[in-house]
Amino acid sequence: MIFSKEDNAKELIETIVTCSLIELDGFPLFYKLEDNISFLKRLFSDCSDFVIREFKLNNSVNAILVFVDGLIDTKEVNQVLQTLMVLENGDDDIHVIEKALLPVSQITKVNEYNNLLQAVLSGTTGILVDGNDEGLTLSIQGAEKRSVNEPEGEAVVRGPREGFIENIRTNTSMLRRKLKTPRLKMKSLVVGRESSTNINLAFLEGIADPQIVEEVSRRISNIDMDAILEGGYIEELIQDSTYSPFPQVMYTERPDTVAGALLEGRVAIFVDGSPMVLIVPATFWMMMQANEDYYERFQMATLVRWLRYLFLVIALLTPASYVAITTFHQQMLPTTLLLSIAAARESIPFPAIVEALIMEISFEALREAGIRLPKAVGQSVSILGALIVGHAAVHAGIVSSPMVIVVSITGIASFTIPHFNAAISLRMLRFPLMIAASILGVYGILVGVMVLIGHMANLRSFGVPYLSPIAPMSVGDFKDILIRAPWPVMENRPSFERTHDVRRMDDGFANQVQQGGGQDGGP
Repeated sequence: MIFSKEDNAKELIETIVTCSLIELDGFPLFYKLEDNISFLKRLFSDCSDFVIREFKLNNSVNAILVFVDGLIDTKEVNQVLQTLMVLENGDDDIHVIEKALLPVSQITKVNEYNNLLQAVLSGTTGILVDGNDEGLTLSIQGAEKRSVNEPEGEAVVRGPREGFIENIRTNTSMLRRKLKTPRLKMKSLVVGRESSTNINLAFLEGIADPQIVEEVSRRISNIDMDAILEGGYIEELIQDSTYSPFPQVMYTERPDTVAGALLEGRVAIFVDGSPMVLIVPATFWMMMQANEDYYERFQMATLVRWLRYLFLVIALLTPASYVAITTFHQQMLPTTLLLSIAAARESIPFPAIVEALIMEISFEALREAGIRLPKAVGQSVSILGALIVGHAAVHAGIVSSPMVIVVSITGIASFTIPHFNAAISLRMLRFPLMIAASILGVYGILVGVMVLIGHMANLRSFGVPYLSPIAPMSVGDFKDILIRAPWPVMENRPSFERTHDVRRMDDGFANQVQQGGGQDGGP
């Protein structure tokens, strides 16, 4: 619907009473203050937290402040009222009020209800004056918010201890402290018909590929949904392959991780109300890297990465391999080990695949219960399940001791994956691989692994191949995949990100250090 200032105010008020902010796009502010008051009271009827504070400018001109109780700083609102009430005669024009000595850092002019209410419902305060078809929004937010703490899901031994919170402006300020440059851009979007969720796209101009930035913005702008309550909504709506089990969007609650991703040419997506920041494009190898890899010496970081890849294979293939070997390929085991496993399974009434499914499902249930319950109770459930129930199941002849060992090793291995969404993918993929192993043995595992690798090679994340730089191969980018090369060697950013500024540091830095005489004891 298209609105104009010439439309009759009463007819417009009767036409639009209950609507979303998107439906108010183009709806103008009224000249008469009584029409604005009437419209706002009808639009926000039965909204006890929406406040319309009427007052007079210099005891002559009617005006109102509109705000949401609980989202503003009451003391600052009172100071604004005191300042406006003592303006000089003739200061009833909104442009004069804008230039008045108000105790506010940011003042914005608005002439449509969509913009006014979007700002007010986000925590600002609106001013409307009789005889003006424009209003002002004052940035005097004061809502309660959680303090900045260390992220529980991404704890480190060495590195910053701060994590994002649910307030988007606090989160962007934490990133700004990491990257003090005007090249750090924050593109603002609003998504959700009812929630009107604020979203910021962060990228480094001159480093990030403009086409990727534009594609991310286009996908988010095209979302037509009633509400966006968390970043997971955005993640699932913008990813390239919806039905793939592999995550194509990375998320983190650490500002240093976001800063590092932006320096490699990626785009960060901040969602108001979520402490998780999305990062695109994402590759499989990103999921195997932790921010602490870049804070420790490269030898230690490389060793830890090799351990992660080893435990990745263990977490994915160990249960399936146990099922395949004990069912079809007993000759692959040493005789002593085979006899030990056969003796342990002698009283088990189930085949290996059923035994494996019982243990894996029970383990996943215990892990989920430990997460959902309060911390103290969750620890008790974990101890109860691991020690008492597991021990009793073995003695009752439901499962064998070797299977308990296999599932335990698998669970421990999955905990070494740095990113939770990648670990979940591995936990899901274990089950089809176990079923394939129970049908075709080792050949079923090989077929399943080939299907997974082929699927991953076919995946894209905003145009970037999911297995880059392994497939397609880019030898120059191997410095930060299977190993973590020393910083003096990693002069360039990843080439598969299509960054415009490929140089990360001066390539002569290492030579300058050595030529300075540090190793020879010179000056």
